[in-house]
Amino acid sequence: MAITFYSYPKCGTCRNAKKWLEANGVDFEEVHIVENPPTHEEIKSMYETSGLELKKFLNTSGQKYRELGLKDKIKVASEEEVIELLSSDGMLLKRPIVTDGKTVTVGFKEEQFEQTWK
Repeated sequence: MAITFYSYPKCGTCRNAKKWLEANGVDFEEVHIVENPPTHEEIKSMYETSGLELKKFLNTSGQKYRELGLKDKIKVASEEEVIELLSSDGMLLKRPIVTDGKTVTVGFKEEQFEQTWK
């Protein structure tokens, strides 16, 4: 099972998730979410596969989110507009995002990783 781990090295949550994956012997390919953000098509696919609301993919606590005033803009934006926005800047994406193409997790909760990636 090829797992892609989208992360930002300075993110504490990403570091915790990476430690968990390594400690549990999960083989993964790490992708720097800012230097190589997922494409529009990749985000759309992960969103559709995940079954999560699109807003779960937004890094709502991030500085960039606040700078751009996205809280109100997101409410009226179309799904395609939000996906396009997410694919334009990796700092807008909640992280880490972990996927094997069939399953997607956003953020890090140890219990969720136990159930999904062990």
